[in-house]
Amino acid sequence: MVHWKNLNLVVITGISGAGKTQALQSLEDMGFFCVDNLPPSLLEKFVELCAQSQGKINRAAVVCDLRGGEFFSSLNQALLDLQEAGFRYEILFLEASDEALVNRYKESRRRHPVSPQGNILEGIRLEKEQLIELRGKANKIIDTSDLRTAQMKDKIRELFGKDYDPARLSIAVISFGFKYGMPLDADNIIDVRFLPNPYYIEELKSLNGRDNQVRDYVLSNPIASQYLERFFHMLEFVLPYYLKEGKNHLVIGIGCTGGQHRSVAVAEKTAEFLRQKNFLCTVNHRDID
Repeated sequence: MVHWKNLNLVVITGISGAGKTQALQSLEDMGFFCVDNLPPSLLEKFVELCAQSQGKINRAAVVCDLRGGEFFSSLNQALLDLQEAGFRYEILFLEASDEALVNRYKESRRRHPVSPQGNILEGIRLEKEQLIELRGKANKIIDTSDLRTAQMKDKIRELFGKDYDPARLSIAVISFGFKYGMPLDADNIIDVRFLPNPYYIEELKSLNGRDNQVRDYVLSNPIASQYLERFFHMLEFVLPYYLKEGKNHLVIGIGCTGGQHRSVAVAEKTAEFLRQKNFLCTVNHRDID
């Protein structure tokens, strides 16, 4: 087995119902390559897959827990094999109080994996006994008894976000025409119908906001220049706060009357600005055709 020094691996385990899947999703939002409910016997294969990515995967996280049934007993050996090979990893162990776990199982109406036919509390206590040794090997332990979703995300970022670039917020910019309706998934709607409309210029009417003639007509307007300067300043101000609140994907809708000229030009300029600021940004012109 090859020693891969550049891969940061987090193995998430712990008590059923303590929030392992939620923790995995938080790491995924931070750019980790994630797999849920991985049998420990496949852990080495998973590491090999990451190594074959040629540097594309340098942070990974897996959840290994009692849902793996008989496979779970091999986790200690799988971790030992990685350790003997000189491979570094971290174990994140999640736990919660008996009361919190019982309440969560009652709310979800799911059976406990250790005691599917029996008492929930009995299953919780039996599972905790089985995981004592593994808990002792954990690098980090989180008690999720009193943690809400946002607090859980903050805790994960605090523990594993040292290399996380806050500018990697995924932003989708959508241009649209108000006469066709606003995009339902937009977090912010920007109305640019106050700008001069190229539709009424004969040589521009059949073109769209991606054409240089239309783009220049819209963006060279002094009002447009002032507006975009203030709009971009606002984005620089609010985007860090979206990240702070745990938001990892943002949809900005930019609308004009028909979604062909003004909104397209402004959307392209907005995406250009966001990419210059190192944000992940995609552009979709919904009504351009």
